[in-house]
Amino acid sequence: MNVLHVISSGGMYGAEAVILNLSRALNEMGHCSQLGIFLNEKNPNLQLHDVALSENIQSSLISCRSQLDWKVVGRLRSLVQETSATVVHAHGYKADLYSYAALRNIGIPLVSTCHGWIAEGAATAVYGAADRWALRKFDAIVAVSEKVRQRLLHADISANKICLIENGIDEKPFEHATASLRSELYPALQQAVIVGLVGRLSPEKGIDIFIQAAARILRQFPSTQFVVVGDGPDRDKLQALIDELQVANNVHLLGRRTDMPSIYRSLDIMVSSSRTEGMPMAILEGMASQ
Repeated sequence: MNVLHVISSGGMYGAEAVILNLSRALNEMGHCSQLGIFLNEKNPNLQLHDVALSENIQSSLISCRSQLDWKVVGRLRSLVQETSATVVHAHGYKADLYSYAALRNIGIPLVSTCHGWIAEGAATAVYGAADRWALRKFDAIVAVSEKVRQRLLHADISANKICLIENGIDEKPFEHATASLRSELYPALQQAVIVGLVGRLSPEKGIDIFIQAAARILRQFPSTQFVVVGDGPDRDKLQALIDELQVANNVHLLGRRTDMPSIYRSLDIMVSSSRTEGMPMAILEGMASQ
């Protein structure tokens, strides 16, 4: 089996972790797993592409100039032919819609994993509705949680097409991690409790809720340290909120990190404040690190 995973990636987040785990497992089993990643002109991000190549997972970039760049249809169709893909596995509304447009008459099986839908704003609501319409045409759909499965059923997608496979992780990278964050950031605060959140800095992750809660907790427990690991479009807005609440000495935006097992092991308490989730990979990884 030769699987081409298609995604519009904005960084190393849950869906990207799922794709890498799937690719590793498929390749170890003797199949071929390859990636097709949209190279978005307005917001290019090559993190997933670079990580895949570093692990000898074949990855190709698909040039995309806008949300409605119909030349992508031809580019994706060509990539499917070049990679000799026997299954196309899409991840996310953009990948779903372009994959359906490119392959609807070719006869190659179309599979999608639905990681969840962002509900913020009219535009994303429209994208989600269009995605669920296209998914009715797919051959099989993976729902990562019962909540996602119910939403697919509510969108009149046949139950026979939906398979519930909750996200999982490889625990090995987290088994022998050492906690390094305390000595790195707070050598003078060895006894401080560190509370952490891992996620993309975007509205659906509710990081503003986490920061506001931190400000309230600090009134009673002023030595507590709060860290947010991840990057995204809301970084400046969240930093402004930290400054407004005057908690910059205790609340830290650490950005993207490559030493996540050590980060997880460093946390005394891990928090998810998401407004919407499918099956959060960060929570699974955090649990594996304790």
